[in-house]
Amino acid sequence: MKERYIRNIEAISEEENAALFDKKVCIIGCGGLGGYITEILARIGVGNLIVVDGDVFEESNLNRQLYSKIDLLGKSKAEASYKRILEINPEVKAKYIYDFFDESNYSEIINDSDVVVDALDNIKTKKFLQKVCEELGKPFVHGAIAGWYGQVATVFPGDRTLDKIYKGKEEKGVEKILGNLPFTASYTASQQSAEVIKLLIKRGDLLRKKVLFMDLLNNESEIINL
Repeated sequence: MKERYIRNIEAISEEENAALFDKKVCIIGCGGLGGYITEILARIGVGNLIVVDGDVFEESNLNRQLYSKIDLLGKSKAEASYKRILEINPEVKAKYIYDFFDESNYSEIINDSDVVVDALDNIKTKKFLQKVCEELGKPFVHGAIAGWYGQVATVFPGDRTLDKIYKGKEEKGVEKILGNLPFTASYTASQQSAEVIKLLIKRGDLLRKKVLFMDLLNNESEIINL
């Protein structure tokens, strides 16, 4: 056991920690949620990480996106995430894709991943991710934020959880109205990261066929069965 992982034990076993290094996680979106998720998974010791985003940093990202900096405005979010992984844990096999996730590239991007992470910012692409994860037999961890509120769910092929959460909706969600706060992003990303690790080590109670709603303004949370 390497010294860098000592603090993971006993929360996860040495065998589980070692197994994480052979796993591959694909994070779709490198913004508010994706940056924190990438940070957590690289630090805990997931051995293979793919980060995907076709966007660049803008000034409005500086309030919440972990890897956004003044000198990176106009630069690739995916590349910044990749470089940060190597700074944190150079033993991780990291890859970045500076492109938007769509019908032209989805199979190549996620086909050999163990778990996919939804860190996207629009409902239409989230539903597309659900569709292709089902097609390819991949579980994915959904997350979304708006203002003081966040939600997380773990979706297996066939669950169609997002159809129930976003019934009849295809456009961007309420974050257009409520904005996005940095602590909501980091808190929700932590919940998503926990779901990823539980999937990889096959232990714990997953948020499957349910959704965790978090209200940070009123210190309330609720798990709703779907």
